[in-house]
Amino acid sequence: MPSTPTPIAIVLTSFDPGGTEHQMTELARRIDGSRFQVHVVCLRDEGALRSRIVDAEIPITQFPLRTFASAAALQQALRFARWCSSRRIALVQACDFYANVFALPGAWLARVPVRIGSRRDVMMPERTRAQVRLQAAAYRCAHRVVANSAAAAEQLRHEGLSAPTILTIANGLDLERATRTRDDTKPVVRTVANLRPGKGHEVLIDAAAEVARRVPNVTFGIVGDGERRAELVRYVEARGLGRIVRFEGHQVNVKQILADTDVFAFASFMEASPNAVLEAMAAGVPVVASNVGGIPEVIIDGHSGLLVPAGDAPQLAAAIVRLLSDPALAARLAAAARATVEARFGFDRMVDEFEMLYGEELAKRSSRPLVALTARSSDG
Repeated sequence: MPSTPTPIAIVLTSFDPGGTEHQMTELARRIDGSRFQVHVVCLRDEGALRSRIVDAEIPITQFPLRTFASAAALQQALRFARWCSSRRIALVQACDFYANVFALPGAWLARVPVRIGSRRDVMMPERTRAQVRLQAAAYRCAHRVVANSAAAAEQLRHEGLSAPTILTIANGLDLERATRTRDDTKPVVRTVANLRPGKGHEVLIDAAAEVARRVPNVTFGIVGDGERRAELVRYVEARGLGRIVRFEGHQVNVKQILADTDVFAFASFMEASPNAVLEAMAAGVPVVASNVGGIPEVIIDGHSGLLVPAGDAPQLAAAIVRLLSDPALAARLAAAARATVEARFGFDRMVDEFEMLYGEELAKRSSRPLVALTARSSDG
């Protein structure tokens, strides 16, 4: 048994609040420190989730990079390769698009024994064909690529990645529940999503107008922030919905926000495995979501939530009204949703699966002996 844990690097673009960032900062915090010495690498050392890494006393190393279309990109990649070599990094885990493109070739250049990429989306609307090809090229430097849903894994196969390279590890959740603090009877519908293209916020806003005509005193909360905030605020004002739709910004305590929500509505056009949907299910909130990507992998329509066609505001509104008007149905769906995440989506299960992958790949590709795997207790 070695006297020191195996040094590994987990690479993120930044610590901005988002599903991938939340999942991977939790992986870094929860991974077994007796087996793995975790270093966190970022391209931008900023964001609300940074404190989670600092509080866990995990070292952060920045390789500043804003664009790949510059000489600085090559310089930073070479610097990263030298950094990996100097610290004898045995495994690199790239966690998102920019991390894949930056870290996988850099780790290959440094001859890091194990190189693992990630796919945590199906298809981003803002991503260009050139970017898709760039990430596909970076994947060729990886020994394995982890998808967070069957839909994401299928997209990797569609893009030409060989099936044996792909492994699916579902997202994890903190399964502790918050207690409801709202005592008013006015119904609240919420969504949680970064304000960026593809999230379907206009569809939800259009649905809100119809729901408001049929359900007295209903309000809609949009939790999250991003590049489209001003545009979406103007859209709400143009529809005359300023009193009904509230922009609640980035929230640290999403768990409490969800506990005080009556219906969770998610209108995204494409998702691999949205954290927000899983968190709402864990909170025991009835969910209405688009029937796209990996969402049907976690919600069975009519059993653990309601699914509607993406982009269909009338059907989204009808489903929301149905839940607000039928408390027994809402309670039944919410209970089934909670049972689903308890059975399949605890953080401990996710971390165990990553640790198993790391151990297996290091055993195959590294001469360094590993600390033995020990069982982890269940989240639930």
